[in-house]
Formats: sequence, C-alpha cells, structure tokens
Amino acid sequence: MTNKQIEIVTIQGSVRPGNYTGKALALVVDEMRKREGVQVQVFDPAKMTLSFPGQNSDTGDAAQFKAAVARASGVVLSTPEYHGGHSSVIKMMIENLGFPSALSGKPVALLGVAAGQIGAIKSLESLRSICAHVGSIVLPGSVSIAGVQDVFDKEGHCLDAQVETRIRVLGQKLLEYIETIICANVPLDAMVRAKNL
Repeated sequence: MTNKQIEIVTIQGSVRPGNYTGKALALVVDEMRKREGVQVQVFDPAKMTLSFPGQNSDTGDAAQFKAAVARASGVVLSTPEYHGGHSSVIKMMIENLGFPSALSGKPVALLGVAAGQIGAIKSLESLRSICAHVGSIVLPGSVSIAGVQDVFDKEGHCLDAQVETRIRVLGQKLLEYIETIICANVPLDAMVRAKNL
C-alpha cells in the first residue's frame, strides 16, 4: 500500500428522502472507509445548491464539488433507474463538473439500483457512455441491483448477503485499481535500490 492518502468522492444520484440509491452507496462508503489511508467524501445533491447547464458552476457548492472531484483519486457514481435511464440528478451532478470535466482521467465505479427485475442495466449503460465521453476510466464490474425495494429495509440494512457482498466489492475493486495502477505500490527507484542495480 502506498503512503499517499487516497481520496475518493462518491456521488449520490437521488434526492428522494430515504432513497435506495443512498442506502446502497452507504455500503460502498463503509467498505472503503475500513481501508487505512482512505478518505471518502459523500456528495448528496439534496444538500447542495447546483447550477443548471449553461449557468456558472464556478461558485458555491458547485465549485467545492468540482474541486473535490479534481483532487480525488477515484469516484463512485450511483444512480437509480428512472424510465429506462439514469436520474436527471446524476446528470446534473456531472454537468456541474465542467468541460473539460473534472472526471477526465479519473477511475470511476458505477452503482445502479432499480425496482424492476432487470435492475439498473439501462441507466448504467448510459452513465458508462457519458463517463467515457468526458474522459473517465470506467472500471468493469458495475453493480446493478434489481428489486431494490426488497433488498433494503427502512433503516438501510441490506437483507441479501450476496447483494451486500457485490456492493462492497465495488468499493474494494476501485481501491485496488487506484493502489495498483494510479499509486504504484513501490516506486521504481526503491525497486532499483533494493536490487542494488
């Protein structure tokens, strides 16, 4: 593990009170916070004042949000699936990251929830496309939760151990990617010195 602090930004794509998106995202956050040297910042749009596309997003909450994403080692985007696509809330969050986007070059993990039987596949497909377009490195293994209303109770506890594992692994995989690819475990000069070359 690197000595560098790893900063992760997580973005909740729903503003509905008691939303399942936030409950699922909380498990990812909990898992990543278990790792030493990892700082996780959660952005909840229900607690933010954001700009509409075409408006100045360089002030207030939007500016702080953009700066946090720019500093981050990686990002987790979470969205519900509404009418066969991602939420307008998650799209607005992405729009507030400017262009070129603060997401450019960032590893991104995707999490989607839906009430239907096929889960959030359509919303994750469109979100993957948007993230790739702005230059993100979208990691494989996005997590789609089907029948989410039966997976979480009102307090946010996951009632399905297999689903909980899948959600938690999403956070683990993002950290593994960052530690292995972004923050090399051993600097090259240290390897050379160790071999007395």
